[in-house]
Amino acid sequence: MDALRQKYIDAIANVADESALEDLRVAAVGKKGEVSLKMRELGKMTPEERQVAGPKLNALKDEINSAIAAKKAALADAALDERLRSEWLDVTLPSRTRPRGTIHPVSQVTEEVSAIFADMGFKVAEGPQIENDWYNFDALNIPPHHPARQEFDTFYMNRAEGDNRPPHVLRTHTSPLQIRAMEKTGAPIRVIAPGRVYRSDYDQTHTPMFHQVEGMAIGKDISLANLKWVLEEFFAAFFEIDGIKTRFRASHFPFTEPSAEVDIQCSWVDGQLRIGEGDGWMEVLGSGMMHPKVLQAGGIDPDKWQGFAFGMGIDRIAMLKYGIPDLRAFFDSDLRWLRHYGFGALDVPTLHGGLSR
Repeated sequence: MDALRQKYIDAIANVADESALEDLRVAAVGKKGEVSLKMRELGKMTPEERQVAGPKLNALKDEINSAIAAKKAALADAALDERLRSEWLDVTLPSRTRPRGTIHPVSQVTEEVSAIFADMGFKVAEGPQIENDWYNFDALNIPPHHPARQEFDTFYMNRAEGDNRPPHVLRTHTSPLQIRAMEKTGAPIRVIAPGRVYRSDYDQTHTPMFHQVEGMAIGKDISLANLKWVLEEFFAAFFEIDGIKTRFRASHFPFTEPSAEVDIQCSWVDGQLRIGEGDGWMEVLGSGMMHPKVLQAGGIDPDKWQGFAFGMGIDRIAMLKYGIPDLRAFFDSDLRWLRHYGFGALDVPTLHGGLSR
């Protein structure tokens, strides 16, 4: 037994790698190893012989296993030392670049618009994107024969045969939120309604899904002068240009009377649009005093209250501010172009100057 011990202890001490060490373990204490076979012979011995040989064999097995474990740790340490000598790492090098997210222009501009109007006391109204015919059209004084109510202009929801409920549509504007806000709050009220809307249109300046923000203010003495002031304050804060000129042109909308298209001062220099300078004008939104029928539909007495309303495309004003040429780029392009336009941190201009986060 002493010879067997010396054989494996010496072999373990001289082994050069973990593969050879594993071969030694199998040869010594594996199922068919020499020590294991010796232990099987214990059954053939007399009780007196087992009392002597058994403890010696167990001690030999434990000693060999301990020697193998110690040698394995020593080989691992040696391998690590060799790696440390042969490999090196320059900790002064910059780290690997990580993909950096950006805020989509529509999301950023929505936050900007909401922050500016919040400074003027406007709350944000929210509501469903699937509306019934009444909220989307009738309550806004849009008659059944109006072109907007035709299927080539509006997405109507499919109904099963025999379903007699009022027609439902993907909302064509966020004006239904104004009716819902009037029903919920009454007058006086000041709200804006930003959100996603849908129309059957697709070209460089129109997409089937886009974003609008509409606003209204109702009070005892609200006038067009208040509307003009609110819009001019908004333009100055959003485009970050003091004294930007506006122009109101008479127009027609079913839900306002009188109605006006609103233009802002601009010019074209070397093919680039410049807001707030020059002799040109660009239409940016529609507005007017709220029609008495719309006030009535919202549960407000038009003989006691009056107000103004306006609406503009969020995508459109984002294009104007950041110089994005094609509306479709917001939805169907590789969004790496966002970095080109500087969209990163959410820096929101406020009405009083500076940035709000």
